[in-house]
Amino acid sequence: MSRRNRNRAKTPHQPTGKIEAPTSAGLNVRAQYDAAGHGRRMRGWRTPSSGPNLATAGLETIRNRTRDVVRNDWAATAGTRSWVTNLIGSGIVPRPKTGNAGLKVRLINLWDEWSRVADADGVLDFYGLQTLATRSWITSGEVFIRMRPRRLEDGLPVPLQIQLLEADMVPDFDADVRHGLPQGNRIRCGIELDRIGRRVAYWCYRNHPGDRGSMVNSAELVRVPAAEMRHMFEPQRPGQLRGVSDLAPVLTKLRGVMDFDDAVLERQRLANLFTLFITRPTPEGPNPLEAIMGYDAGLGSESSVIMEPGLVQELAPGEDVKFSAPPDSGANYSEFVRSQHIGVSAGQGLPYELLTGDLKDVSDRTLRIILNEFRRYCGQRQWQVIIPMLCQPVRDEWATFAAMAGAILPSEISDARRVTWAPEAWQYIHPVQDVQAKRIEVEAGFRARSQVIAAMGEDPDEVDELRRQDAARGMRNAAASGGR
Repeated sequence: MSRRNRNRAKTPHQPTGKIEAPTSAGLNVRAQYDAAGHGRRMRGWRTPSSGPNLATAGLETIRNRTRDVVRNDWAATAGTRSWVTNLIGSGIVPRPKTGNAGLKVRLINLWDEWSRVADADGVLDFYGLQTLATRSWITSGEVFIRMRPRRLEDGLPVPLQIQLLEADMVPDFDADVRHGLPQGNRIRCGIELDRIGRRVAYWCYRNHPGDRGSMVNSAELVRVPAAEMRHMFEPQRPGQLRGVSDLAPVLTKLRGVMDFDDAVLERQRLANLFTLFITRPTPEGPNPLEAIMGYDAGLGSESSVIMEPGLVQELAPGEDVKFSAPPDSGANYSEFVRSQHIGVSAGQGLPYELLTGDLKDVSDRTLRIILNEFRRYCGQRQWQVIIPMLCQPVRDEWATFAAMAGAILPSEISDARRVTWAPEAWQYIHPVQDVQAKRIEVEAGFRARSQVIAAMGEDPDEVDELRRQDAARGMRNAAASGGR
C-alpha cells in the first residue's frame, strides 16, 4: 500500500477497528450529581469531612442536653420509655442449650439465684440492670459495664457482680504519652488502644464527675483492663469509638416544639383573663386636660367595674364598654404540632402512634404493618447491640466465676456459656388469627413446635414438663371424682 493510501486509512472517517478513548472535547464536563454541585442552592451547605471520632466532638454537651430534654419534655420521655419497654420488657432470659437435662436444671437454678444479687449497687436484679443499661444507652448514647469480682466469703451464689457506669465516667480525651500507659499504646476518646487498634483498657474517674461533693482529678484516672469492662453502644460509622444519643438528630426540634407549645399555652392562659375596657368621650372645655383630671377625680372608685354574676351596672353618660379579644391558639395549631411530632418520632426510630398514643385514622391492617416494621428494628438492636455487648459477656464471665467458686465443674464452663437468649415475646395483634397461623406453619412443617415456643420467650422443655404435669393432674382428678 502506498503512503497516500495508508494516510487515508487513518482519517476519522475511516474506522480502523481500534477503540480509542474519547478526548476531553467530547466529554460532557457538566455531567455530575446535583448534590456535588456548588451553585446557588448549595452555597450555604457546610459539609466537614470529619472522621468517625472527630465527628462526635461535643459528646458531653449532647449528653447534658439529652438528659435535660428527657427530664422536661414529654415526647423525649415517652420515646425513651417506649424504646426501653420494647427492647427489654421484663427481661432477656438465657436458655441453656445443653442436652444434659440435669445440668440444664442446675444452670437455670444457679442463674436465677445469682441474678437476684447481680447488681454491685445492691438495687436491681440482672433484668433490672438490662433495663437501666438500655435506658442509659438510649439517652446518653452509651453505657459501660464493669465486672466486679467478689470474695467467696461474701456468700454470693457466684462471686461476681455487675456495675453500670455512665458515659461521664470515661472522659473523652486523647493521649499518646501518660503515666501508666504502656509503650506503643495510645488513648483515643478515653479508650486505650494497642498497636493494631484493639481495645485494651478504659481510663475512668473514681467518682462521677457531676455528682454532689465529687472531687474530680484527671491525673488520678483509673486504668481498667478491657477484660473487666464492656462498652455498650451502637456505632454509626466504621472505627467509631464512642456512642451518640438516639435523640441527637432531633434535639433541636424537640427544644423548638417544647418552647412553641409553652408559648401557646401561656398565650391561652392570658387569653382566659376576662378583661373589659370602659371608654369615655373626650371632655370639652377651654382646658381639656384639667377637665379630664377633674372628671376622673369625681368618679373616684366607681371608675372600675367589678364583674359579678347577674351584675347590672349603670354607666355614666357617653361611656361604652369594650371587651378584649386576644388571639386564640390558631386553627392549624394541632396539625402543626402533630407534624412536628411525626418528625420527632421518625428521628427516634419510633412509630408516631407509639410515641404519642394517637391512633387517629389508623386501621388494623395499617397498625400491623407499622408494628411489624418496628419489631424488626427492635430485633436488630436486641441481637446486634444488647445481647452481644451486655448479655453474653456477662454470661461468659458468670460461667468462669461459677467454675472458680466450685458451683459448676471446669468441664461444664462451655455448656454454661452456650445459651439462647429469649427476649420477651410480642403480644398478639389478633390472638385468634395469629395462633391459627402458627399452628398451620407447624402442621405444614414450615416451623418446629419448639421454635414457636422459643419465639414466645418460653423454654420448650419447661412447657412440655408443665403439660405432662397438667395431664397427670387431670387424670388424678378424674380418677378421684370417678371413685366418689
